[in-house]
Amino acid sequence: MPLTLASLVNHSALRLTVLAGADRLDTPVRWAHVSELADPVPWMDGGELLLITAMKIDAADGEEMRRYVRRLVRAGVVGLGFAVGVNYDEVPGALVEAAAEEGLPLLEVPRRTPFLAITKAVSAAVAADQYHAVTAGFEAQRELTRAALAPEGPAALLARLAAHLGGWAALYDASGAVVAAAPNWAARRAARLGPDVKRLRERPAPASVVLGPDAAGAEGGDRVELQSLGSGRRTRGVLAVGTDAPLGTAGRYAVNSAVALLTLTTERSRALQDAEARLGAAVLRMLLADEPGHARAVAGELYGALLDEPFRMLVAEAADTGPEGELGTLADTAETAASRAAEPVLVVPEGERVVVLARDGGAAVAACVAYARTVEARRGAAAERDGGAEPGVAVGLSAPAGPAAAGTAFHQAEQALSVARRRGRALVEHEEVATGSVVPLLADDAVRAFADGLLRALYEHDATGRGDLVASLRAWLARHGQWDAAAADLGVHRHTLRYRMRRVEEILGRSLDDPDVRMELWLALKATAGPSQ
Repeated sequence: MPLTLASLVNHSALRLTVLAGADRLDTPVRWAHVSELADPVPWMDGGELLLITAMKIDAADGEEMRRYVRRLVRAGVVGLGFAVGVNYDEVPGALVEAAAEEGLPLLEVPRRTPFLAITKAVSAAVAADQYHAVTAGFEAQRELTRAALAPEGPAALLARLAAHLGGWAALYDASGAVVAAAPNWAARRAARLGPDVKRLRERPAPASVVLGPDAAGAEGGDRVELQSLGSGRRTRGVLAVGTDAPLGTAGRYAVNSAVALLTLTTERSRALQDAEARLGAAVLRMLLADEPGHARAVAGELYGALLDEPFRMLVAEAADTGPEGELGTLADTAETAASRAAEPVLVVPEGERVVVLARDGGAAVAACVAYARTVEARRGAAAERDGGAEPGVAVGLSAPAGPAAAGTAFHQAEQALSVARRRGRALVEHEEVATGSVVPLLADDAVRAFADGLLRALYEHDATGRGDLVASLRAWLARHGQWDAAAADLGVHRHTLRYRMRRVEEILGRSLDDPDVRMELWLALKATAGPSQ
């Protein structure tokens, strides 16, 4: 227990008498300090018991004593000890009155009690308290270590930490989701701290923040402390502890020990995840090399279940490829969702891309789709607000497939990704491309450049007013070369249309009898057509 003024007053060897401030004797004492200066405040840190004999102050002057005591109180001095029988035979009434007015505890120190005895008593008590705190901290460290090694792992550690602090504790994963809390009721409070956890995760590790009682999840006067977990600059998780008062020395030892143990557990899990990722990359390479048998043998129990039922291939890329960017968040989202659903997932970084192989209809695919749609909605809102949006994550999702068709699924995902990029979309599924029109695929700068080059001569001819070759070509191709129907659409004689098509062939140097030429011209017209054409 911390040393208090009451402890000193009850110390039989010191023989101290309380003259003022008896209702504040439970105030902790950090140190005892002797000073005869008229203004000792510049040398005070707060929490001291100041010992004086009044050698340089007029302790009988009421106004001077009021100023003196007021300065001490503002400096955080917790008590004043006045030695009698040195300069004054008794404590002056002016000082007693001033101390009573300010609520400052005033202790009379008898002549036979040297100041050294008081400072020794304070020093011994402070040392004993620190020793007790350190001992309690080491004991908490041992308990937390045993808990961390228990089958329950982090959950057991949080339970021991909450019990030691007399409060609550919660653990968040890399995505900011609550994965464990103690006691059980703390999960609700921890969930409300999501925005604060997100802000902490965005800062380089290690990082911490203290939230006052008015924070979202700090109910009932809680003081909440958030500590990032991870040995690198990227936060791997967050520890939250809630207490009704600032942490003491023993509590600080316990929290620091918990941070170290959880970081070790997290990094060990990360190392295992990295090893699993390397194995997953090998499985993916074998699948794409059309070696499903070898892939299944290598997958073993870790990924084998993923190959026993239809899966989806997802290919994602983003301009911001850092771990804290959208691409890193997408990968974390897939892994977290799969972990919660106890389903296998294969996440393989490939340079500026991430490839995900996940169960069709499973939690990982659903989470990735939901995340991509959230990004797309956010990007759309930014475009409306600012008139444009920065390119971000783009995702292509294949149709359901099995091991033997993994290569096809990968190409489907890549094609869908290409369409997503051209359309400025965050997500395109293969089914959307396969069942839609090919025309939107022409919205590409390279395709437009080809179309403009192919049709430029016809447009230049029409610009001279010598005929309407472009419109005639479009009508003729739209009617599959039927002269009468196309001429009727144009409102001209069929012989006029035949003449115009011969001019098209002469200008382009191509035969309209060639189906490849007709196809290229039709697509070129579509690529250069306006929205209504």
